[in-house]
Amino acid sequence: MSAEDRLNAMRGYKATLSNQKVSEEAKQNAQAMLDEIGGDQPREELYEARGDKRKNPVRVSAGLKAAQHSPIITESGKQNAAEKLQERGVPEE
Repeated sequence: MSAEDRLNAMRGYKATLSNQKVSEEAKQNAQAMLDEIGGDQPREELYEARGDKRKNPVRVSAGLKAAQHSPIITESGKQNAAEKLQERGVPEE
């Protein structure tokens, strides 16, 4: 089973666990399957499996630039965004 297939299966089991219309027996089965295939954190594993390959570099840079101007971002967060932009070779505004 590929990493992507495994993650899709994990998503299905997670959906079963949160669905109010599913019986307790089905939820127990879904939890057992999650435990068997390795946990219940598909999002984290998906990012690890894909890496940066699926992220559009232009959109990432745009998000970092937006973070530098956002009033809800801390100064350390703005500095972190500036450092990441510098690492990417994006000129400062």
